[in-house]
Amino acid sequence: MIPPDVQAWNNVISVGSLRVNRRWMSGSAWLTCLVIGAAGCHRADPPQYVSSTQMTELPDELQTAAKTELVKYAGTYQHPLLIAESDLPKPDLARGQAVYQERCVQCHGVTGDGQGEAAKYMYPKPRDYRRGLFKFTSTPYGARPQRDDLVRTVRLGIRGTSMPGFALLPEHDLQSVVDYVLYLSRRGELEELLALTAESEEEIDPEMVEEDLVPTVLQRWQDGDEGEVRPLTPPPKFTSENVERGKAAFLTKGCSKCHGEDGRGQTAENRGNDAWGQPTRAADLSSGMLHGGTRPIDIYRRIYSGINGTPMPGFASALQNEPDTIWDLVAYVLSVSNHRREGQMPLPGLTRPYLPKEESTETSAATDADDTP
Repeated sequence: MIPPDVQAWNNVISVGSLRVNRRWMSGSAWLTCLVIGAAGCHRADPPQYVSSTQMTELPDELQTAAKTELVKYAGTYQHPLLIAESDLPKPDLARGQAVYQERCVQCHGVTGDGQGEAAKYMYPKPRDYRRGLFKFTSTPYGARPQRDDLVRTVRLGIRGTSMPGFALLPEHDLQSVVDYVLYLSRRGELEELLALTAESEEEIDPEMVEEDLVPTVLQRWQDGDEGEVRPLTPPPKFTSENVERGKAAFLTKGCSKCHGEDGRGQTAENRGNDAWGQPTRAADLSSGMLHGGTRPIDIYRRIYSGINGTPMPGFASALQNEPDTIWDLVAYVLSVSNHRREGQMPLPGLTRPYLPKEESTETSAATDADDTP
């Protein structure tokens, strides 16, 4: 039999500088104490931004000079500074960073490089913000997105990818995390410009950074704010005639080369890499998973401008003399996409035209008969 004093001592354990009685603790609390005891009472080091490959390949002296300028204009993880016009309201980056760390860092990474812990399991890969390129925007190809584009993406997510929507976030949190994404993007752009300048000039001139590099970053985003793509012609009320004309254009203007004649993307040419070095494929339009959105204006902008950072080109120049053809293509894409969402699985190569609900039953029946093999 164990003496009472020895039994009491066995029930008392030391955790760091604390002594606790094991008999008073629940099982979960006991395990927590063991973990704390093993890890010690030290706080974890705060996250740190990771330097880009271009930066780490510079000689030490140039790295130090470039990083000094980067901190001067973009701050540090503990004290981030948004590269923006001085007369604009200051965003709540502290709150944005907190939301980002809770909701976004697992995929997009601390630095916004798309290298979060979960990224290796995903296709398509999470966005690397550091180049300032975003796929689904209301702006022309190559341009920075408008802020509202990012708000919409965060709020609604990206259909058919691992990017969820955060519509239930409090509005201040949503707006703040968008500001933080803007911060990471502009910080990454300035870092890239600093590394390229250091490599080519073999020095970092603080005056040039202030008068050239920082304004370059700001101008890119200002151009995006002012560059919204607006339709060349008003959107029509889609009918089966729009769909048929759109199908003809789809087959003759180059769309089917990658998307396939049936829109499913099963072609030999449907392969390649995007601007971030990741494999990418043209969308299966019949899946209903249109990443950039399913509104007619969303599809119009993808056709007109292309998709940033991908092999998807814009058709603004090719169709400048027949602008209504873009809307016909929109009608055709909607018709193909609607099949699976409505439970209709077309045979390869066949497409049932999209008919607005307003049309008569007789017209719908006649059209269905025409498309029956």
